Amino acid sequence: MSAQDLLKSLRDNTPLVHCITNYVAMNIAANVVLAAGASPAMVHAPEETADFTPICGALTINIGTLSTPWVESMVASARTAREKNVPWVLDPVAHFISDYRKDAAQKLMALRPTILRGNASEILAMAGETGAGKGADSGDSVGAAQAAATSLAQEYGSVVAITGPVDFVTDGAQSANVAGGSDIMPKVTALGCSQTALMGAYAACGPAFDAALATLAHFKVAGAKAAQHARGPGSFQMHFLDALYATTPDELTGVIRA
Repeated sequence: MSAQDLLKSLRDNTPLVHCITNYVAMNIAANVVLAAGASPAMVHAPEETADFTPICGALTINIGTLSTPWVESMVASARTAREKNVPWVLDPVAHFISDYRKDAAQKLMALRPTILRGNASEILAMAGETGAGKGADSGDSVGAAQAAATSLAQEYGSVVAITGPVDFVTDGAQSANVAGGSDIMPKVTALGCSQTALMGAYAACGPAFDAALATLAHFKVAGAKAAQHARGPGSFQMHFLDALYATTPDELTGVIRA
């Protein structure tokens, strides 16, 4: 399914996205999903997940600010999503920095996310390799993690998306790159986390590989547009939301490279 058709479907159907994300990302993630054309819900209480996850178009899980009740909710939601055939996206933020975080990420990965999205260091670590990541920041190149991404995709049956200056997406058999964006984007807190939420919206509308590519393309196009008007990270965020909203389906094709 083309990126153009996916964006049209997203805006026509306004999928409800269950976003379990971190405290830092909640506001920007909700605004990104809304600006793109979908509907976010930031529900994270474990008492609600069994009822709420099945009525959503997709589930997204970001482990940025973990706590025991949140891990319980994440695992329960992911399990429910698999049982009910709801596509779900895992963002294993800095999962290598502590045993507690690593254990949570491994429990979630065992539930086979539809899409695994992370930076190069996170993907390398998820594959059991040593990277140079520092907290949520990658210390490795996208190219260095491509083999690890392919291996993870084949092992778990997930689409794996590595984000960076040029993004890489694979399902273990096919792959593609997405270029563009702006070097200001990493300077806006939780913008990457918000991409995970939007990836859920796209996954609710079509095949996972195509959905990951369309999401990355939407971000790259909007980032390049926002950079033309921004004077720094503060104004960039404002212009970025406007650019997400204004991006047309036809604009997504130019940044995807097979």
